[in-house]
This record gives sequence, structure tokens and C-alpha cells, in this order.
Amino acid sequence: MVRSALPTANPSTDAAALLRRLGFAILLFAIPLAALFTRRALVVMAPLAVALIAMAALLEGGTKNPWQRIVGFVTSRAGLSGLVLVVWAAMSLIWTPFPAQASERLLNIVAMGLMGVAGYLALPERMRSANLYLLPVGVGLAALIGIPMLLRGGGHLDPDGLGVERGMVTLVLVLWPALTWLHSRGRNLEAVALALAVAVGAFLTEDPLPLIGLTVGALAFALTAASPWTGSRLIGLLMAGLLIAAPLVPFVLKPAAGFLGAGPSTLASLEIWQGLVLKEPLRLLTGHGLETAGRGRLFGLLPQAAPFSLLFEIWYELGLVGAVSGAVLLCQAAFGARGDRPILGPGVMASFATAFSLGVCGIGTAQIWWFTALVVLVLVFIAVERGQFRTKRPKAILHRLR
Repeated sequence: MVRSALPTANPSTDAAALLRRLGFAILLFAIPLAALFTRRALVVMAPLAVALIAMAALLEGGTKNPWQRIVGFVTSRAGLSGLVLVVWAAMSLIWTPFPAQASERLLNIVAMGLMGVAGYLALPERMRSANLYLLPVGVGLAALIGIPMLLRGGGHLDPDGLGVERGMVTLVLVLWPALTWLHSRGRNLEAVALALAVAVGAFLTEDPLPLIGLTVGALAFALTAASPWTGSRLIGLLMAGLLIAAPLVPFVLKPAAGFLGAGPSTLASLEIWQGLVLKEPLRLLTGHGLETAGRGRLFGLLPQAAPFSLLFEIWYELGLVGAVSGAVLLCQAAFGARGDRPILGPGVMASFATAFSLGVCGIGTAQIWWFTALVVLVLVFIAVERGQFRTKRPKAILHRLR
């Protein structure tokens, strides 16, 4: 019997490749589609995708220097500010009127953060283009399916983000890494077609939130593309400034809203916000504790017409410390968003602007699906960044035989 001279395949390598492909198929292709149909798509499928990718990394020998990467991230300015925010949220469990529910919410946030860290460490250093092309295909197919669903009538997007509208919010978020990947590969025509498909879906959505997020993101994309340094710093400072100056917002917007003829619900919301600031000024330092903005409405501690906004909720729940640490986190993340790949800058800043505008305008930021969506967005952008290791194909050079 003659043995083959070819080396035998490594079963662990083959299994790792299969698991990784399945993980990316779920993360990049299945999640945008499933978000249109089921409430739990993000919460269930994202951890599954990260688990498959992490198992693939373990089969291949794990990640090089994982602790060095973790320490480097935690000791950065953005990492330290995020750590302060989480620690302060944990301390607020002492004075929140809903300690059990607040503890559950904090554990969910920490779990999503750990999932993001695991995904970051498990992502390969070099991403295959075949895996990354799943993202624009998934986003485009989801947009084409969502348009007829919205034409039949999709309902209204409530603060929990139910129904097909939640899927449109997810599409508006992941549109930017999909466009960034297509642009980096020189497929600009496909990028324009993808953006138009998502824009049509956002326009057809009854609630204006997806369209607002898409519009703000497009403006941020254009500004950063025209001037990367100015765009990233202006957007970072604007987000941080709005978060820190949030208690002044009702005093500024209320006269302007009345002059512009805003609706009674908007005026009532601003009046409640203004009254809370004047009634309990000392609470601006500590906040009322985690989970009080959402649960407070249910138990009569907070008027039903109180604002559904990130600017209001972070001050009401976590006070000055939470707002300042959140502002530093946003600002530092925006300043360092470009990294070593300038081509990623416009898309990253568009994602920042879209997510921030959705939070400001009333998306349910306390919901676990929103935190999961943000973690998925970060992981997808990291994957896109790691797919930029080759800019063009090397030219074949034929040497003439002498």
C-alpha cells in the first residue's frame, strides 16, 4: 500500500474554518434579516455568533497576547472613562428605588461588554473578503424585504423598538460599515445602491427615528470625508458637549419650540424636564439611580410625558458623574476612531452620529437589544478594519528566459 505524499488535513483547522464561517454568516448576514421579524434576534443571535467565532479562535490556538490587548484598552482614556461609568452605575444601586431591576440591567450591560471583548479577541487578524461581503448582501436583502413590509403598514416605533421598525433602526446602524467595506473595495456603485435601498425603507417607516438617524449619519459621513481631522473632532466635541450641557437643554429649547410651533407633547416634555431640574438641583450630582427613568414612569415617580432621550435619562439616573464619564468616553472614542486606516473614518463617524442621534431622539437606550446592537456595530467595524490588509492585487511579472 502506497501512502499519499500530500499532508493530511488538520481536523481542528477545518473545524475552526467552518465555525468561523457560520459565526460570520450569523453576525453579518442573518442578524440584519432576522431583526425585521423577531424581537429577540439581536439578543439571541449575537452571542451565538460571537461564541462560534471564539470557539474557532480557540481551536486555532487562541489569540496572541490577549491580556496585553485588554490592559491596553482598559488603561486608555476611553477605557478608563467607560470603567468609571460602569462603576458609578453599580454604586447607584445603593440609592435607586429599584435595586433588583437595576441590578439585572447592570448585569446585562456587563455581559454585553464582555461579549464584545470576547468577540474582539476572537476576530482573526486578517479577515477574508468572502466573509465581509456577507454584510452588504445581508443589509441589502433585508432592506429589499423590509420595503414591501412597510408598504403594507408596519405600525409605530415605540420606545421599546418593536416590529419591523426595530429592524430598520438596526439596518440604519449597520449600513455604515457595509458602505465602508464596499467603498474600500472600490465598489462605489453598489454602495450607492445599498444606501438608496436603506434610505427608502427609512423613509417609509412611520416613525421618523430611522430617517433622522440616517440623515445625521449622512451629514457626519460627508463632513468627515471632506475633512477627516475637523469632522472627527467636531462630532466628538458636539456629542460630549450636548451630554454635559443636557440640563440646560429644556431652558433653551422650550422658548424656541414654542416659537416654532412645536406640538403640545413636545412642549409638555420640555416643561417636565425643566421642572425636574429646578425641583431637585442637588440630584444633578448623583442622579436617582439606575433604572429610575424607565421604571419611574410605571410606578408614578416620573410623569408619563417625561422625555425619552439619552440626554435626559443619563442625567436623571447617573447625574454629573455619569454624564461627564459618558462624554469623555464618546469624545475619546471619536478622536481615535480613524486609527491607522483613514478610509474607515467617514463610516465610523457616521455610525457614531447615527447612534447618538437615535439615543437623543428617543430610542429605548435602556433596552438590552440596543446595547447588543452597539456591540455588534463595533465588532463589525473591527472586522472591516482587519479586512484592509491588502489594498490591491500584486501584479504578475513575467521574466524572459535567457
